[in-house]
Amino acid sequence: MHHSIQKIASMAVLTCAAAMLFSSCSVKQQLKRADRRYKIGEYHATAPKYKRLEQRIPAKNKALRGEVCYKMGNCYRKINDVQRASAAYRKAIRYKIENKDVYLYYADVLLKAGQNREARSNFYHYLRYDSTNVWAQNGVISCDSVKLWNKMPQRYSVKKMDVFNSRKGVDFCPVVADDDGSVVYFSSSRVAKGVKGVKNSKITGIPNNNIYIIKRKNSGKWEDAQSISDDINTTFDEGACSLSPDGKAMFFTKCRYIAGQNLGAEIWKSQRSAGEWGEPKPVMIIGDSSQTVAHPAIAPNGRHIYFVSDRIGGYGGNDIWRCEIINDHEFGIPENLGPEINTSGDEMFPSFGRDGTLYFSSNGHPGFGGLDIYAAKQLSLDSVNGYYHYSLKNMMAPINSAGDDFGITFIGKSNNGYFSSNRNEPKGYDKIYSFGMAEVNFAISGTVTDYRGNPLQDAYIRIVGDDGTNAKINVKKDGSYLFELKKGVKYIMLGSCRGHLNQKADFSTKEIYKTQIFKQDFVLPSMLQPVPIDNIFFDFARYTLRKESEESLNALVKMLNDNPHITIEIAAHTDMVGSEESNMTLSEKRAQSVVNYLISAGIDEERLSYVGYGESLPVRVSEAVANEHPFLKAGDVLTEDFVSNLNDAQRDIANQINRRIEFTVTKTTYKMY
Repeated sequence: MHHSIQKIASMAVLTCAAAMLFSSCSVKQQLKRADRRYKIGEYHATAPKYKRLEQRIPAKNKALRGEVCYKMGNCYRKINDVQRASAAYRKAIRYKIENKDVYLYYADVLLKAGQNREARSNFYHYLRYDSTNVWAQNGVISCDSVKLWNKMPQRYSVKKMDVFNSRKGVDFCPVVADDDGSVVYFSSSRVAKGVKGVKNSKITGIPNNNIYIIKRKNSGKWEDAQSISDDINTTFDEGACSLSPDGKAMFFTKCRYIAGQNLGAEIWKSQRSAGEWGEPKPVMIIGDSSQTVAHPAIAPNGRHIYFVSDRIGGYGGNDIWRCEIINDHEFGIPENLGPEINTSGDEMFPSFGRDGTLYFSSNGHPGFGGLDIYAAKQLSLDSVNGYYHYSLKNMMAPINSAGDDFGITFIGKSNNGYFSSNRNEPKGYDKIYSFGMAEVNFAISGTVTDYRGNPLQDAYIRIVGDDGTNAKINVKKDGSYLFELKKGVKYIMLGSCRGHLNQKADFSTKEIYKTQIFKQDFVLPSMLQPVPIDNIFFDFARYTLRKESEESLNALVKMLNDNPHITIEIAAHTDMVGSEESNMTLSEKRAQSVVNYLISAGIDEERLSYVGYGESLPVRVSEAVANEHPFLKAGDVLTEDFVSNLNDAQRDIANQINRRIEFTVTKTTYKMY
């Protein structure tokens, strides 16, 4: 990754014994020179040298070829060339390299390339050698979860900020400097106009980074980005800055490279006076200047500085640490943020929201691939182990992607801001994106009808919300309605119409982050005539309810609970098959089975009665039934004589229509007085 110039890792050199295996002195010397460059982090310059050397190593010396390919893969991984890194790691594995870290790094770049199945296999392979490795464990979770995560509701909208981004360079780590987001600092490898003779970094292959500022005019248009003070920007690499809460001090990362020596990453500080940034000075957070520190972030209260380091005492890779700020020149003892934040992977680019939430990026926690951005809220202090507990949350898509996502900053107290990502960039270059809460709107719509599907144009809906909403909605002539809802509210609705029973419904717009129109239809049974209960099933000539009847029966239970002052009669009807006496007995037992189910579901027995009519009350065909079955006409009565004159197929349908369970409202004042 191109921002990895800010994280310098120490790598081992090939041993002298391995070099002695070459018959060519020239190859030995080239390998030594490549190893020296590799050790000081000149990844871009060293990768092609390893590629050439691999071919010159005797084919029988697979162990050394594997080691060279492994280092070549590390070089390409560091500069974010995922495809070349994958190819190099595959070769190292084919040469049967003994260093098992190759499986972990290979899995990491595969996940970043979206090859989740193969990445999962390599994470598992690595866990055979180190079953406790948190990075690998979380990698497996990532491979199993990414497909589901991408289907989750997207809370934010994301847009590439072309006005911030250069055409050929990298642009990353934006920092909002005011409450309305009209001043933003960021890091960039762009070459300012008129500047010539700028050399590319041997680490990344592009120019070193500098810090830029961009301002928005009152008209809303952004000015061109400008390089800040020449005292801060030098020929070295400067970036990943942070401002003190009062905006008067800037802390930033500087990577110096002198006489072929990479001096690692350091934190420097510049003070602003009369609107100008002064000459910066190194910040001695750690007494040992040889230890790498980078990516400063000042806590909102100004009392702590958070930073990144691979110093001894961490959990592997780069960890996030913090120190108390005693005064301008003194700092407390560094504290590692602990295993809930840090993993054996890399945790980097800390920043803060106004509410004190810590944001950082990691490739060691479960994520989409590469670096993902996480939000961490500080909880209680673990007095035994000396670190704080945190509630940790992945920011999810679309802020996170399979690429590197990092360096987030917020505009004031809002949920809007900027971050950097190299998603979908052919060369893996970092670019700056804006993000904001997606505009979310809610509404609810539907129809109010009787059980036959006829619109009830006199109906109305009462809707009550836990935010104080209390509205009455009159339906249109076609029985339809539409009502706009608010975010984060729990609602209860009641559909009503004169001469019909009520129906309740409840729903919530809480924890929903995508625009949505809810659908809620109301079917209101009549209080004046029998109402069929569809989908009540019995075996032939039996009265035991079948399991598939439960949905309709539970709907009947809900209707009775929605209308607590009614009593009903359950009536069962049979077809003409069988004797009149047996059908009467069967229908009565079927009606009783329905009543028993309702009682077992908590309905008062006093509200229920039942009767069996056998075949004595055949159906009078309604318009709805006639429309469904064209051989029938509205008004036909399905008596035994009528049904006998139908063909076999029509007779089966008519008998099915006659076999039915109905309820009739018998009282509307139960326990009202």
